[in-house]
Amino acid sequence: MPPIGIINSPFKEKFGIPRQPGIVKSAIFEIDFFDPFAQDEAFRGLEGFSHIWILFIFDRIKRTEWKATVRPPREGGNKRVGVFATRSPYRPNPIGISAVKNEGWKLSEGKKILLVSGGDFLHETPVVDIKPYIPYTDSIQDAVAGFAPDSPQANMEIFFSREAEEKCGLITWNGNGSFRNFLIEILSQDPRPAYHSTKSTKKNYALRVCGFNVLWEAENGCIRVKDIVKEG
Repeated sequence: MPPIGIINSPFKEKFGIPRQPGIVKSAIFEIDFFDPFAQDEAFRGLEGFSHIWILFIFDRIKRTEWKATVRPPREGGNKRVGVFATRSPYRPNPIGISAVKNEGWKLSEGKKILLVSGGDFLHETPVVDIKPYIPYTDSIQDAVAGFAPDSPQANMEIFFSREAEEKCGLITWNGNGSFRNFLIEILSQDPRPAYHSTKSTKKNYALRVCGFNVLWEAENGCIRVKDIVKEG
């Protein structure tokens, strides 16, 4: 099952990636297709679909043996449930699937690149297929979602230091809206490991996105962005 393309993502490491698609809507992802799949005929009619499914490989998973149960973040990281009742990347076969918004095409050095938004992909994730999202069959109105019945709440209050605020205003990036709002979308969902989020002790973190190292601290339901440093 050869990859048909690769994803250029603003998320350069696993920490901070949205835990589900559609949560950080301002994030733009670029899909660069490989030959022989990168031909216009293969995508004829795709422009008529507002959303598409991306099937991809969790290719950076280090675990060599699968386990029957995992600890999903929505259960606080403490309760174990069956792997097939979760979307955990630690699976018998490391296959992921995400519904994203189709943002159309751009040209890069004469090559067409597909743009999508609202993804949850690590940089350089291999894509194995794309399919159109069809609302009348893919959206089931009376579906029941087990232990994840509702969208996670953005319950962290975000503050910026003066230095971080000034740097946000100077950054131009390949996304929807301002870089500041992009950071708020990510951080308000509390990207910390679930066992950290229950602690009130102040702790420092770093988030690598879009070629920047975002330095922040969390304490008592608040996150303060301290500085934004451009990576070398």
